[in-house]
Amino acid sequence: MIIIVWGVAGSGKTTIGKALAAKMSCCFFDADDYHPTANIEKMSGGQPLTDADRLPWLNKLRELVDAHEDSTDAVLACSALRASYRGILGFGLPHVRSVLLDGSKTIVASRLLARTDHFMPSALLDSQFELLDREHDGLTLSVEQAPEDLVQAITQWLENQSRPHPSE
Repeated sequence: MIIIVWGVAGSGKTTIGKALAAKMSCCFFDADDYHPTANIEKMSGGQPLTDADRLPWLNKLRELVDAHEDSTDAVLACSALRASYRGILGFGLPHVRSVLLDGSKTIVASRLLARTDHFMPSALLDSQFELLDREHDGLTLSVEQAPEDLVQAITQWLENQSRPHPSE
C-alpha cells in the first residue's frame, strides 16, 4: 500500500508524510525530489508549471506508486492538485490511499512565507489554489490541526480501511 498525502505547497505534506512514515515504520518519498531541474528552475523563477511540464514528473511518480503494489508500505508527499494528475498517479487503485491536507489560503500562505528551504515561492500559491480539485475518494483533513493529531487521524482511518465490513 502507498499513502499519498497531497495538497498545495505549504499544506504540510512533507511534515505529515515523514511523521506518518515514521509511525508506520515505512519508506517516505517526497515528490519534490523527483522534479526535473527545469521544473525547479521554472518554479524558483516564479513561473507556474504547465501540464506538459508536470507529465514526465507524474509518470516518474507513477512508477514509484506501481512499485508499491505488492511490496512494503510507503508514504508519498505530492501536490497532486488536479483530478487528472491523480489519475496518472494511480489514485483509485486498490493499493493507493489518498489523504488531502486542506486549508485556507491565509494559513498556507503564512506557512510558505516562513519557509526558507524550498524552491517554490509564495507568489505561486494562487496558481496552486486555482488548480486544486478537492474531490477524491479518501480522507480530507484540515491543516489547522496539530501534526500529531493529523497523523493519528490518518492512522485510525487506515486501520478502519483495512477492517472487513460487518456484511463481509
